[in-house]
Amino acid sequence: MASGLCACRPYSSECYTEIAMSLHITNSLTRRKEPFEPLEPGFVRMYVCGPTVYDSPHLGHARSYVAFDVIVRYLRYLGYNVRYVQNITDVGHLTDEAADAGEDKVERKARAERLEPMQISQAYTWEYFDAMDALNVTRPDISPHASGHIPEIISLCQRLIERGWAYEVDGNVYFDVARWASAGNYGKLSGRNVEEQEENVRQTVLEGKRHPHDFALWKRATDDHIMRWPSPWGDGYPGWHIECSAMSMKYLGETIDIHGGGMENMFPHHEDEIAQSEAATGHPFVRYWIHNGSLKIDGVKMSKSLGNFITVNAALERWPPDVLRLFFLGSHYRSASDYSEEAVLAASKGYERLTTALANSARILGDIEGREDHPAAKEAVSRFTAAMDDDFNTPGAVAAMFDTATLLNKALAGGEKETAAALRWALRQMGSILGLTFTSPGATDDAALGVLVELALEMRNKARAEKDFATSDRIRDTLKDAGIIVEDSPTGSTWRRA
Repeated sequence: MASGLCACRPYSSECYTEIAMSLHITNSLTRRKEPFEPLEPGFVRMYVCGPTVYDSPHLGHARSYVAFDVIVRYLRYLGYNVRYVQNITDVGHLTDEAADAGEDKVERKARAERLEPMQISQAYTWEYFDAMDALNVTRPDISPHASGHIPEIISLCQRLIERGWAYEVDGNVYFDVARWASAGNYGKLSGRNVEEQEENVRQTVLEGKRHPHDFALWKRATDDHIMRWPSPWGDGYPGWHIECSAMSMKYLGETIDIHGGGMENMFPHHEDEIAQSEAATGHPFVRYWIHNGSLKIDGVKMSKSLGNFITVNAALERWPPDVLRLFFLGSHYRSASDYSEEAVLAASKGYERLTTALANSARILGDIEGREDHPAAKEAVSRFTAAMDDDFNTPGAVAAMFDTATLLNKALAGGEKETAAALRWALRQMGSILGLTFTSPGATDDAALGVLVELALEMRNKARAEKDFATSDRIRDTLKDAGIIVEDSPTGSTWRRA
């Protein structure tokens, strides 16, 4: 069994064995790789920053959400009951994130398209989920919209004011960063202090902040602002940072096990989440912070603001979903990754190796069931889980999967059907944890190819039986030129891709 959990999956409280776990996670908060121990044995509270729904999702988003999807899948494979919350930001995310200023991104898009903001956010929410479904990304258990949690946000703002960590001026509510920093609490995630924040003196004068670094929990709505809600401080709308705190607390409690998001959100977004959450509750907000690296194109981070992005739908017109997933998983989630056609093509060729091994096994083994307790299966899965236990090391897990495919081909060629069946089971198990379906268009192509190759082998066997070795050799050589290797044995002829 992986990591020492009991055999009962999914988790149930009756069968969970509380022992030291082998899973280790790099915690951005402590900057160390630590053994994973959730607050409640067997139960994981996990929150991931979701999309701001004002445009089409691109491959940078896909890379992030595939990474967290694999993390959730692996935690569940280990036997944990995971409550996975991923928000939808449909209000409050401003164009100038660093200065906490500018236009609301959804509202700006609505003005440009002459549509209601809800039309914009709803359309792009649907498009986001459709794109993630196409990539076989497991949907979160809860996907709360910021606009649907205004009462919780207002309540949290009031709580912070009552505790002296926030103040209101002219309809705006600000978090008192200077006071929080003076207690030695600010910057523990990012390692940055308040002096490193960009000052905006003009905004300070206009909006009455006590300190340039104070950030908005609630913003007063100007007369032309479309999205607005009544509050104790007048009509307004929430700040971006407060939304995640309010929604995570509602569905996961005041202290959660895992909070994930992009490395670019570490400061100020996640730093401010910590400040307002811990100031409100007096408790630690997150036990393990997980941050994924960005996806780059030509060495520059892929982003909407730079316009250097490829939408998920455009990529799916070019590549099967499994190939894109395999490309993403070829880099560790914490590392930056570079997108190129060559890199995805390499992933495509690797994926073909896996599907070919499975296609060969289906043809030779038929419905023979592989035994999970077979030594070959146990060894293969052990290599895979050793990689995943090491901070979700998907490059190592993918390498273990390719090694298993190689061993599977050798077992098939050697007529070791029991071993081959066990290795096939192991390969499928690994693929399932990584979210690979092995049902991309290439699998259909393999099925059609298999029919043609089997027909050629039937003709070759007939020629050999008639001692027409010239024809037999010509068929074998023609197949070899086409990338098909024919292997003869006393039990018959088999084939595989080169």
